[in-house]
Amino acid sequence: MRRKPRACGARYDLPMNAKTASPIRHDALDRLIIGLDSAMRTAWGEHVATRPCPRPPDGGDTEALSAQDKRLSAALMRVNHVGEVCAQALYASQSWGTTDPVLKAQFDAAAREETDHLAWTEQRLRELGGRTSLLNPLWYAGSFAIGLLAARAGDRHSLGFVVETERQVEHHLNSHMDRLPAGDLASRAIVAQMRDDEVAHAEAAEKAGGVPLPAPVRGLMKLAARVMTTAAHRI
Repeated sequence: MRRKPRACGARYDLPMNAKTASPIRHDALDRLIIGLDSAMRTAWGEHVATRPCPRPPDGGDTEALSAQDKRLSAALMRVNHVGEVCAQALYASQSWGTTDPVLKAQFDAAAREETDHLAWTEQRLRELGGRTSLLNPLWYAGSFAIGLLAARAGDRHSLGFVVETERQVEHHLNSHMDRLPAGDLASRAIVAQMRDDEVAHAEAAEKAGGVPLPAPVRGLMKLAARVMTTAAHRI
């Protein structure tokens, strides 16, 4: 028996789950695909900066550095590169975890500046004859998970996590300025600009409402950072 065709313009009612659940599932799937693509690009890809790489006035003479100084500078810049991989993961997960569009835009803008840091440290590692960390996928995955936990705690605590992270990174970069060979002016210029950017990110997060984290959380963050920097210095 043939079914009677519906008239032109007749309404086709869909089941409730087909009308409402499917777009949500598609949106979540799209975000997952974009997130995985971003993770792979961060961990394995080469990055392009939107700002020129910081340089000393004379450009810096890498060839004048001794082999020992080059190895030290390369190890320190590899650690800095890992820090930027972690920053990308943290900002991506915290952007994912907030429903506030203004805060999401702030996280995304900070991540774009961190991409400049990735590109600068990669370029400097090539100049020094060094390489990026072999454990970058692990660093990214771990940082992404930590960022999601921070986001689940609420926007004010998520911003507080940014403040504490950037303050610790500032301290870390200051220590690198002390450890870099005196003659490696090119690496020093990059680290100095990175430090200024991290300070700005911390101040922006504080102004947006970030609250101080409990002392045990800050201690755990320092311990995790110490493990990362120690491993990245060699691997």
